[in-house]
Amino acid sequence: MVVLGVLSLVVALVALALALVLLRQVRSGRRTTSAELPEDVHGLRQEVAALRTEAKDALRHLAVVRYDAFGDMGGHLSWSVALLDDSGHGVVLTSIAGRSEARTYAKSIASWTCEQQLSPEELEAIDHARPKRR
Repeated sequence: MVVLGVLSLVVALVALALALVLLRQVRSGRRTTSAELPEDVHGLRQEVAALRTEAKDALRHLAVVRYDAFGDMGGHLSWSVALLDDSGHGVVLTSIAGRSEARTYAKSIASWTCEQQLSPEELEAIDHARPKRR
């Protein structure tokens, strides 16, 4: 237990020393320019930009709405799920559970809309999956 306390104290002192060095650099007006950055940082920036571009097409906006499709059944066994990319392209999947069977539907979504008629639950799933503007 004592060793752990001493180790924690050493880590805290090292962190304090680093913070003081950084504070002195900021106070002295020394700033790092992009010319001073190592070459690998420029490569990392390019890679991050490429990943952001690639992620726009990923189905990363997701929402699930569970509900009772029929009044005589409980348990919210029916559901609609929206899987969309940043542009609102993707799919809405719906499963309607009955007493003896379940039916599943898939509808294509383009620019947050659908050519087929959507149920209120499907519209709700799309609305919940849509990123909120800040």
